[in-house]
Amino acid sequence: MGADFRRFWVADGLSQIGSRISFVALPLLAITELGASPFQVSLLAVLETAAFLVLGLPVGAWCDGWRNRPVLVVADLGRALALISLPVAAWSGRLALWQLYAVVAVVGVLTVFFDVAHQSYLPRLVDRSHLVEGNSKLQANTSVAEVSGPAAGGLLVQWLSAPLAIVVDAVSFLWSAGWLRAIRSDEPPRERPTDRRLTTEIREGLQFVFGHPVLRAIACSGASVVFFQAASIAIVIAFLALEVGLSPGEVGVLSSIGPLGAVAAALSTGAIARRVGQARLMLVAIVGLGAGMLLVPLTGPGPRLAWFAIGGVISGFCLITVNIVEASFRQALCPDHLMGRMNATMRFMLRATAPFGALLGGVIGTHLGMRTTLWIAALGVLLSSAWLLTSPLRHTRDLPVDDSSAVPAVPPAEGRSR
Repeated sequence: MGADFRRFWVADGLSQIGSRISFVALPLLAITELGASPFQVSLLAVLETAAFLVLGLPVGAWCDGWRNRPVLVVADLGRALALISLPVAAWSGRLALWQLYAVVAVVGVLTVFFDVAHQSYLPRLVDRSHLVEGNSKLQANTSVAEVSGPAAGGLLVQWLSAPLAIVVDAVSFLWSAGWLRAIRSDEPPRERPTDRRLTTEIREGLQFVFGHPVLRAIACSGASVVFFQAASIAIVIAFLALEVGLSPGEVGVLSSIGPLGAVAAALSTGAIARRVGQARLMLVAIVGLGAGMLLVPLTGPGPRLAWFAIGGVISGFCLITVNIVEASFRQALCPDHLMGRMNATMRFMLRATAPFGALLGGVIGTHLGMRTTLWIAALGVLLSSAWLLTSPLRHTRDLPVDDSSAVPAVPPAEGRSR
């Protein structure tokens, strides 16, 4: 793990915290500044992830023909510019709900490019034998951000203002772009043949993922989990603020307790996987994720706030554990010339269902109540574990990263840089 990975890791760290600040600040901006309803707040989550429906698969093919670092830098700068327009509009008295939606949509589009390039870039910075270590460090960033970001966001909104909290996120993207620019490793140009159709390249990525029984189970399970998680995420801030009656600062602090489990997972997953086996750990963790979410709907004022914290710790630990194991596996298994398309296919499956889940969360929350929505979402996540429990993983101790026999051969395009 050399100096360039450390720059990559540092770039990711503050940016993750900034994004978690906006996770709290954007819904609270809609509620406090614009008087948005729970359904209108849920549309923020819909727009944030809708870009994956349109761009998820093409971006993977494009990123296989581009150098990844410039994509990351441009995406960071674009997101900073989009976000800074919100506080400017708020301070001038011109902020409107349509602008908030537009900014979230633009940030979502740029995030598609960033996420695909980010996951494809890691195997080009570190040896594949160090992927678990690298992914664990990156997940540690995510976990620390999950703990500190919501609390910071809630307190910034309460003490200062929602627009100022969003400024912090914009600055974090500038920080990320600066560190990414400082990476010194040369990334060779990646030629994309002009005689290849985009649809052909997308199909190769789909064939690679769905031709492997374990990758297919991971993709389908992930899509189901994300669908139901999105329903919960879309209304959980509104649930805490409007139904439980918490202040913005209390919402932020409570939202930061659960992710302590994610920090623990980032620090311990490697050791646990070596002891019990990667595949076994994934199966236990996917069930634990749903079980933890079942505690969240029990949340209420006073001592009943503990249910939210306990459920968050359990689900946070299990979610990060699953993420580390499956991300390392698919990066180690995939040949370099398919890395962007494989990651795009997986990200498409993991994100394309999110807008529909968020929309469902807003509809159910409006008509049946937000607590009922959280029950439905938790049960859905628990049932999503069936994809993995009925896959070849149930007979496996460790993920078969060297087993290429189950993967159909997809030759690199003629003239493609490997």
